[in-house]
Amino acid sequence: MSIFPKDFLWGGATAANQCEGAYNVDGKGLSVQDVLPKGIFGPITDGPTEDNLKLVGNDFYHRYEEDIKLMAEMGFKVFRMSIAWTRIFPTGEEEVPNEAGLAFYDRVFDTCRAHNIEPLVTLSHYESPLYLSKKYDGWMNRKLIDLFAKYAETVFKRYKDKVKYWVTFNEINVTSHIPLLGGGVFTPKDQLTKQDMYQAAHHQLVASGLATKIAKTINPEFQVGCMVASAPRYPMTCHPDDVTYAMEEQQELTLFVHVHAKGEYPYYTKRLFDRDNIKLDITEEDKHNLKHTVDFISFSYYNSKTVAKDPSKYELAQGNLYRGLRNPYLTYSEWNYPIDPQGLRYILNFYYERYELPMFVSENGMGAIDEPIEENGKLTINDDYRIDFHKGHLKEVGHAIEDGVNVIGYTSWGCIDLVSAASAQMEKRYGFVYVDRDKDGNGTLERFPKKSFYWYKSVIESNGDDLFNTEE
Repeated sequence: MSIFPKDFLWGGATAANQCEGAYNVDGKGLSVQDVLPKGIFGPITDGPTEDNLKLVGNDFYHRYEEDIKLMAEMGFKVFRMSIAWTRIFPTGEEEVPNEAGLAFYDRVFDTCRAHNIEPLVTLSHYESPLYLSKKYDGWMNRKLIDLFAKYAETVFKRYKDKVKYWVTFNEINVTSHIPLLGGGVFTPKDQLTKQDMYQAAHHQLVASGLATKIAKTINPEFQVGCMVASAPRYPMTCHPDDVTYAMEEQQELTLFVHVHAKGEYPYYTKRLFDRDNIKLDITEEDKHNLKHTVDFISFSYYNSKTVAKDPSKYELAQGNLYRGLRNPYLTYSEWNYPIDPQGLRYILNFYYERYELPMFVSENGMGAIDEPIEENGKLTINDDYRIDFHKGHLKEVGHAIEDGVNVIGYTSWGCIDLVSAASAQMEKRYGFVYVDRDKDGNGTLERFPKKSFYWYKSVIESNGDDLFNTEE
């Protein structure tokens, strides 16, 4: 008997700002991504510049039919994508939505449906309207709750018969650490307090609850989930100081899941907030909106994070957004990310033990430099490193299912090569499909399958059985 449920949602994930391109086409407004040509740690420009690879992305806007056909060839059951808020409301404050933007996503969803692929749609994936960021300082201002609710209601109504699965905010916890990326907060981080960042995140949590309420009113069959950036915290040693420090760090992350799953802040919030002198402005209406809880928990998982009370004695490692100490028991990618498949099983159990909601692994993958070669007259990538990464992680998903965790789906990140969010690089590739575009933006944008494409296709065809039946 297969370990994975027969209706398991196999697929891949992208984000509008990293793949669509067409940043100024058909009435689209600017988002914060359009002024971040070097990623989250680079400069903010006055407007779009030629060196911003995200302005073209992988040109999904014009090539979505080809891309979805490739996903169908792999056997995708689900495609996680985002709607660019600024395609629907270019500044975020319009009274009437942009019909050209709405029509584009109609075409995308219709194409998915034609290939029997279920769309999983993220409403806000690091794509805050630039106008709202400049005018209101993004999610620092409560005004965005109502503006987001209007946007959410618009797309829920438009696509109520085309989309079943929704996610409100991508990696919502990132706003408390990288406020421009997560919350469109234009004030530089070094001028913000922890109070400021958590207040912005609170406004998003309220908006998430309100959007969930609206969704259920429009279509009770909608399945609405939350999404957090997850990296389980490991103590560097068994010293109680390190163990306690890891617990506190894990609680800071779990707080965001708890609010979505339970409709209120967890018991340890007061201690965490007292530590940083945080006193949130929470209204009675806020509390009411938070009560609208999610149907499933989704999360990104790229690596675990090892921490210590005194980190000065240890070497640092890199990571996706959460970076910790170098764990001597793990191997590392060429970007110095820890590779830790067992951490995925751990975090699935960690969340499910607490909330017993269906779990969805909505991002997982390894960025690498791919070298095209010619085989039998065709270009390909022999990316065994990517196959090994996904095989290890998917086997741990299987083990979590054997543990009793209700895992409903898995979408690999960047299933078709796209531009990195953190660094705005093209050479940091995650996909099963190669896109001919280099670090300077040159190339034909032609697509061709990598070796991992056929491996993932086989995994899906076997409903995961190939992961356990093949020799190591």
